[in-house]
Amino acid sequence: MSVEFIGFIANSNASETIVRQGPVLDPHYIETVAKAHELAGFDRALLAFHSTTPDALQIAQHVLTITKELKVMIAQRPGFTAPTLLARQLATLDQLYDGRVSLHVITGGNAIELRQDGNTLDDKDERYARTSEFLDVVRLEWTSEKPFNYSGKYYTVENGFSQVKPLQKGGIYTFVGGGSDAAIEVSGKHADTFALWGESYAQVRDVTARVRAAAAKHGRPSPRFSLSVRPILADTEEAAWKKAEGILERATALQDQTGYRRPNHATEGAKRLLAAADQGARVDKRLWTEIAKLTGANSNSTALVGTPAQVAEVFADYYDLGVSHFLIRGFDPLPDAIDYGRELIPLTRKLIAERDQQRGIAAE
Repeated sequence: MSVEFIGFIANSNASETIVRQGPVLDPHYIETVAKAHELAGFDRALLAFHSTTPDALQIAQHVLTITKELKVMIAQRPGFTAPTLLARQLATLDQLYDGRVSLHVITGGNAIELRQDGNTLDDKDERYARTSEFLDVVRLEWTSEKPFNYSGKYYTVENGFSQVKPLQKGGIYTFVGGGSDAAIEVSGKHADTFALWGESYAQVRDVTARVRAAAAKHGRPSPRFSLSVRPILADTEEAAWKKAEGILERATALQDQTGYRRPNHATEGAKRLLAAADQGARVDKRLWTEIAKLTGANSNSTALVGTPAQVAEVFADYYDLGVSHFLIRGFDPLPDAIDYGRELIPLTRKLIAERDQQRGIAAE
């Protein structure tokens, strides 16, 4: 099973520990981070979606233009763009940029934020039902060789058809995330990869088993799995933990300025991270939960703390549990991305290749 590293390209330089100084949309920063990810050996990078931020589709096109091999993972929320239109937009990009496009489907757990874009479905299960229909139509638009009809509760299409198909056969690679039972069901039916946040080993075992069962129910092979986490690296373990403590101090001091504060309610995914935090500041070998606890886990906020070799070992443990994609970003995003490329990414690839080879020898 191949392993993949996914980075994160924000629209400007900001994080839990960095107060944005420049414009909301900083093209120079985007270009610099995109090129840094490509040089560091990342396979693709996530472009996030929020109700108040610049459009991820257009940012993705810019990233694709200034890079040669880096793929993009474009986050989108079903319900705000017609599925036929989004399918054609993504297929067009995929054709223009040599199949480097993937879709990250985020249904959204915060009804208050969703209303900023005009959402009228406050029931989360109903939103996931809409997501499932949305992806039905998207897939038909990508794959149907003749006009199709679709009649659902949320979408009706008559003689739908797209002249432009994705370069990727079978449709654009699709990630689906979410922590609820409804999210698991949709992922089992539609996901090529199911996206988890940085959870404990036990939580990963639980979620992956549930997703595999949902996929089997729909007669599909199991999706692959990604894990989102924030590596904190140093030359020694002691220095790495000291670095983590400094990050927590800065994040605490800057909460009012950065806006990374506990939300009014926690999504199911956030509840899972907070449940891990309830086990203590350090879970399993080196999963660190303090930023998740501080911010209410309203984003990818757990970390792995240690030397590059130690964190690579944990990635290999997650790989043994079925995780093949690692979405990593730092609290100082640009220098951290460069740093990950120096040792963490190559060490992880080497270690996982060695484990795969050992399994092959054992199987023989």
